[in-house]
Amino acid sequence: MKTDTIAAIATAVSNAGISIIRISGDEAFSIIDKIYKSKKGTKKLSDCNSHTIHYGYIVDNDTVIDEVLVLLMKNPHTYTKEDVVEIDCHGGIVVTKKILETVLKNGARLADPGEFTKRAFLNGRIDLSQAEAVSDIINAKSDYALKNSLNQLRGNILDKIKDIRQSIIDDIAFIEAALDDPEHITLDNFSDELDKHIDVNIKELDKLLKSSDNGRLLKEGIKTVILGKPNAGKSSLLNVLVGTDRAIVTDIAGTTRDTLEETIQIGGICLNIIDTAGIRTTEDTVEKIGVEKAMKSAEDADLVIYVVDASTKLDENDRIIMDFIKNKKAVILLNKSDLSIVIDSKEMETLTGKDVIQISAKENIGIDKLEKWITDMYFQGKIDLNNEIYITNVRHKEAIMESKNSLSLVKQSIKDGMPEDFFSIDMMNAYKVLGKILGEAVDEDLVNTIFCKFCMGK
Repeated sequence: MKTDTIAAIATAVSNAGISIIRISGDEAFSIIDKIYKSKKGTKKLSDCNSHTIHYGYIVDNDTVIDEVLVLLMKNPHTYTKEDVVEIDCHGGIVVTKKILETVLKNGARLADPGEFTKRAFLNGRIDLSQAEAVSDIINAKSDYALKNSLNQLRGNILDKIKDIRQSIIDDIAFIEAALDDPEHITLDNFSDELDKHIDVNIKELDKLLKSSDNGRLLKEGIKTVILGKPNAGKSSLLNVLVGTDRAIVTDIAGTTRDTLEETIQIGGICLNIIDTAGIRTTEDTVEKIGVEKAMKSAEDADLVIYVVDASTKLDENDRIIMDFIKNKKAVILLNKSDLSIVIDSKEMETLTGKDVIQISAKENIGIDKLEKWITDMYFQGKIDLNNEIYITNVRHKEAIMESKNSLSLVKQSIKDGMPEDFFSIDMMNAYKVLGKILGEAVDEDLVNTIFCKFCMGK
């Protein structure tokens, strides 16, 4: 099928060492022939071998625009499975846009956001889960998020979903064959065997669902809120974690009146960390708003870091915070451990039921223990990205949940002694919804929505 030829700048539009203009489609080679001139002026790139690089000039009529390297890739062994040409030029904004304008003037159109990857999907180069992984790689916020996205791009979700779907379709095929040819194929005792197959598949789907919480944290980061009384050292902790004086630190209680947000990495994990106003009873209208905002931010946090000034005794404000974190994932930091400590770690653990770490934000003591605690708490001490699959996409999670529900209905039908043809209905639904993860039978609107979130040159 003939398609129009698209082009876009594939690198950031800024002054840099090089820029890349990507062209994909049936006319890619005829376009480059029109605008490329070799040093000797004789070479026609469409006659050259695939996957070769050529040195020359991009010209607009007889005017030389830039000295370039041109990479030729002929279908089907390309990212889009179409003819692809990439022009590596000098990285100035003006020259890059001028070359793109010349490409468009000679027969290409400007690519839509994500259209190169969309063509890779539509042409069977990658499945939809791999296409989404491309976007996740670009937007990765941490080392672990990047590695997980790379694993998805390599097809680890594809392989697992294919295995489950193959098991389901094999059982459906057996049932249908037995119903069509009962004289030669019997369904006697097949219900028991099918029930075991479904148990195995539900177990695999459960594993994927259980990974989704950690997967979300890998992709989006851990929403972390720092709580504590005024002058407990919350802002000092934020500055240590960020590695710069991001928050104002003074001896005056109530310096922080509003939330302050930063994204940091601890142990390769992304934390979206929020410093908040000190929690205390106050009549100051502005400070009161800050306290309310702090508690609201902590309501839906993945993690609360409760900072306590270990050099002063606990009071009613501490009791309020301890009661608040009772049912939340939280860690208590006894700060100012370089001073004379009046709060015992064991006592705090008994009072709160939470882990307690002694630190000194001022002296940068104990931060390594906090890093280890976070890794241990969320990923049992390690994130095994060699064998584990982490579901990071809400669309994937919803499809897995629907598939599991359909298989659970089959188990109920078996238990109720229903006829075998009833099994096929729910099993086929389980098979189909898993196929949506890979891009089978998905609406065009969904595909367009997914790819419109990509950057222009991808």
